Amino acid sequence: MDVLIIAEKPSVANRLANALGSGEEKRKAGKGKVSYYEIDTKEGSVYVAAAVGHLFTIRQTTKGRGYPVLDIEWAPSFEVGTKSEHTKAYLETLQEIGKSCNRFINACDYDIEGTVIGTNVISFLTKGSFKNSMRMKFSTTTTSDLLESYKNLVQLDINNFYAGEARHMLDWLWGINLSRALTYAVHGMGAREMLSIGRVQGPSLSILAEKEKDIAKFVPKPFWRVLAAINGVDFENTKGDMFEKPVATSAFEESKNHRKNAVVKDVESREQSINPYPPFDLTTLQLEASRALRMDPSLTLQVAQSLYEKAYISYPRTSSQKLPPTLGLPKIISELAKNPNYSEMAHSLIKEKRFKPVEGAKTDEAHPAIFPTGVMPHSLHPQEERLYDMIARRFLAVFAENATVARQKVVVSMGNELYSATGANMLKQGWLSIYTFTKIDEKMLPKFEKGQAVNVSDIDMKEMKTQPPKRYTKASLISELEKRELGTKATRAQIIDTLFKRRYLESLSGTNIAVTKFGMSVFETLKDNCSMIVDESTTRKLEEDMERISKGALTKEAVIDEGKKMLIEALNQFDNNKDKIAVAMRNGLRESSILGKCLKDGGDLVIRRSRVGKQFAACANYPACTNTYSLPQNAAIVPTGKTCEHCHTPIIKVIRKGRRPFEMDLDPTCISKKEWKGYGGPKENEEKGAVVEAEKAPEIKPKKARKAVAKPKTETPKTNKKKTVKKAKKGEKVDDNVHTTTL
Repeated sequence: MDVLIIAEKPSVANRLANALGSGEEKRKAGKGKVSYYEIDTKEGSVYVAAAVGHLFTIRQTTKGRGYPVLDIEWAPSFEVGTKSEHTKAYLETLQEIGKSCNRFINACDYDIEGTVIGTNVISFLTKGSFKNSMRMKFSTTTTSDLLESYKNLVQLDINNFYAGEARHMLDWLWGINLSRALTYAVHGMGAREMLSIGRVQGPSLSILAEKEKDIAKFVPKPFWRVLAAINGVDFENTKGDMFEKPVATSAFEESKNHRKNAVVKDVESREQSINPYPPFDLTTLQLEASRALRMDPSLTLQVAQSLYEKAYISYPRTSSQKLPPTLGLPKIISELAKNPNYSEMAHSLIKEKRFKPVEGAKTDEAHPAIFPTGVMPHSLHPQEERLYDMIARRFLAVFAENATVARQKVVVSMGNELYSATGANMLKQGWLSIYTFTKIDEKMLPKFEKGQAVNVSDIDMKEMKTQPPKRYTKASLISELEKRELGTKATRAQIIDTLFKRRYLESLSGTNIAVTKFGMSVFETLKDNCSMIVDESTTRKLEEDMERISKGALTKEAVIDEGKKMLIEALNQFDNNKDKIAVAMRNGLRESSILGKCLKDGGDLVIRRSRVGKQFAACANYPACTNTYSLPQNAAIVPTGKTCEHCHTPIIKVIRKGRRPFEMDLDPTCISKKEWKGYGGPKENEEKGAVVEAEKAPEIKPKKARKAVAKPKTETPKTNKKKTVKKAKKGEKVDDNVHTTTL
């Protein structure tokens, strides 16, 4: 009996083949440049071949680019989009091998995505029959775990497959229909912007927009604190923040009048035992990597996935904070003891037989918490090294003894007023000596005794103001989405990245997220005219239904039908207010595209696109003024409201995926750019220089420019030259590639 094992990626296929073949596997050439592996056994041949992510995707079965679109089907990805042409050779290789096989095993990642990827392939090869199909379930790609998984195959997780299918189909239906509705509404008003919104994008934008509104309406309130310097230590009045000035003034005057009689009223000392943090799940890993390593959540997931595929850590897309004994925890610690970086701390745990971990409350039926496998890492790039070190130390720390901190509190009286100061010093580092990414702030107090007279060297009444609500960071927003049960652990970072890509969001002061004017206009317009799109209860209902599919409590068909009904209700609501939406969106687009004032005639400088799709800045008073500036391509351009002190052109913020946002003025010859790459400068400015290197703004001639402004055209991507862009409505041309986001 010949067997075909389907891996999710080539790197995992290689590890699988090497584990099952004990190094005797034969590498063979498949279609194109794709290779696969063959292992000879007494029962027949075992083939290991890889997918390359999703080999199948969703497409509409009807023609046209209008909406609503409700009739869809699964199809090979290479047939649907040219960006997936590389998947053809992988599918054809699997198809060729499958002809001689009568047993199939899905060895893709054990989550809903991996289930959909592998089961779709099996369904394609067997024409929908799962009779002779099984599932490999593993949380690491170590040789021992892969062999154990192959030895103990489980039934296909069909309910997870149906739940995954439903998620993909509903995400596609909501994404394509709502995005087309938005885009066509704006196109009908003469704008050219491509817009998108989705089943989870809408509520995510809503969360951020509501936070933005809370910040905007925030009115700072004054309050006062009365402080005293006593024996060289800063004490604070126990009344804390006083929002009535007379109360603060009274406390201040009372203290001044009795400062010479200040005496220690009470001294408290206690020891606090601090438990280790629980092991990482994906969300806490992204939060901690963002805080301690300044690593973007999307990058954290990408790096963690790489470490998993190299067998250095367990599967990262997990919600669990549990480390069950079945993992062989003492063995993992023993393996880590062979690593010089962790030898001392691991040997200490072994010596004390500390093999019971501290665990968190979160669980995951499919995978344990993230842990190092014990396999010695090598050839890691710096980001992998840093993240691996954090994961390894967190793992070892959960077995270590508690840290102990001595806490002190001293209370001093001055008349009727009381002042307190607190101190802390480490008595025992415990797990904190292992997990060095967290520290306890120590503050040593001098010795105080009850009844002791003390010296008050200064008393001060400080006026302060309340601060506005804190903005979300990417990591804290991911945590918030998890709390509200929106999206999945594997897609939340991607959803946020998509909102940035659409220019709905921007980064402020490093990691803080702000909603752009354009993003706010999208939110306000939808909230006022089609609230279902941004209402999180709509999405949560579908999320709960898909979870019930996984448990066998609902059918895929029932949930999809319900999702379609909700979608039609949202689209009807949208269409009833289409004119209002179009006007509001156009105004929002116009406002968000104004970069500043033109130096030649004082008109607004706005973002335009050439006939070939290149963005540039131009004066809105064209054709009377033909002033233009080049802009970086493939980047979001956000106005800052500032002008350069040297050239006096507007300063813009440039946002590009995978790079840190930065600001620049529009004049390419400005002295501020003299050190940038391309302008003869040092290496530290290479990134900015590379981003700024854009084609020169097109020279606009009145006749051609008038035609371009009157009838804007959307560039068809080079990969789609052979495709005809059909009209969705008379006089409108739409490139559907902008709607591929399905989240």
